[in-house]
Amino acid sequence: MSYLADFDPEIAGLIEKERLRQVNGLELIASENVVSKAVLEAMGSIMTNKYAEGYPGKRYYGGCEYHDMVENIARDRLCTLFGAEHANVQPHSGSQANQAVYFAYLGHKDKIMSQDLAQGGHLSHGSPVNITGKWYTITHYGVDKETEMLDYAAIEEMARKERPKMIVCGASAYSREIDFKAFQEIADSIDAYCMADIAHIAGLCATGQHQTSVGVTNFTTTTTHKTLRGPRGGAIMCNKEYAQDIDRSVFPGMQGGPLMHTITAKAVCFKEALHPAFTDYCRQIVKNSQAMAATLTEAGFDLVSGGTDNHLILLDLTNMGITGLEAENTLGNAGITVNKNTIPRETRSPFVTSGLRIGTPAVTSRGMKEEEMVQIGEWIGRVLKDITDTSTIARVQEEVKALASGFPLYPEIA
Repeated sequence: MSYLADFDPEIAGLIEKERLRQVNGLELIASENVVSKAVLEAMGSIMTNKYAEGYPGKRYYGGCEYHDMVENIARDRLCTLFGAEHANVQPHSGSQANQAVYFAYLGHKDKIMSQDLAQGGHLSHGSPVNITGKWYTITHYGVDKETEMLDYAAIEEMARKERPKMIVCGASAYSREIDFKAFQEIADSIDAYCMADIAHIAGLCATGQHQTSVGVTNFTTTTTHKTLRGPRGGAIMCNKEYAQDIDRSVFPGMQGGPLMHTITAKAVCFKEALHPAFTDYCRQIVKNSQAMAATLTEAGFDLVSGGTDNHLILLDLTNMGITGLEAENTLGNAGITVNKNTIPRETRSPFVTSGLRIGTPAVTSRGMKEEEMVQIGEWIGRVLKDITDTSTIARVQEEVKALASGFPLYPEIA
């Protein structure tokens, strides 16, 4: 950072402050992770200088020979990781990947059936404030009122009634395992497409900690920066029969030039994910999530669906008499970063919420295990049981900093 510090000390100073925030705190945002030094170097490389519209061997600019090699490596590694027949690594984000699948196979006002945002879905699955909710006809399924889990019989009944052209499965705030095979069978029964968005659980799917959608559903989209622990970006996987349509939809349909420095970093993260140590890491993510869930349950918190099978926990704070926003801000003051989140049967605004989403990927990347999760869960309980107790918040902040100091920010790649 020496060149940046000399030229733009203001920005360099803010980057340093953010580094210290991450080093001294605990990042428990379920959709975030920390990357290796190798991924950081690839992201910050001179690969950012090149325009590379098109695909390897079919570029619209000269001088792309090395970029072709990098993109082919990224595609091949992703296919190997998931056992996919085809992969497109150009989407700038998970939302762009989703849009590309829609654009390839849906027309204006065609019907999509997806999980409600307020009950665990994602903005890009048809929220009325998103382009998907404005461009397509959307119908939502939710979770069962009693179990707060997906009810596949009810989803099938809705699908037969609504007759969507595409069913979307996958979520951003659902703590239980998803049966992708069941979703594809429902889609097949009404002659619809099925797209699985595994952005949150991709690392778990790749390593057998969660069943995979690749080769099961028609299309699989993902981000590369959550449990996959790579740069911020997206990808699409599908069988070869869909490859040409998907590639055309990404470029020139949805995007122009790909971000080659990001694709380079994706290639690095896919190599890391192919290492046996990555499977151990993903297994630990789930162990950590379940250890923290048990601690929070013992502390008197209500967990949506009663627990977790993956990397995240969703707390229903109704019985605590506080909002998600209050919990997020108070824990932030204690050095614990989380996010407010809607819960099933939400009564508050999305800017306030009655829930809190907690995830373990980033702290697991730093090397923390069950013992640390129990400690963190106890801190969360201490802080949230009296959010006005500033002395407790200050003590927890110091304890958080002491714990974090023992775990390096950058994951160890064996």
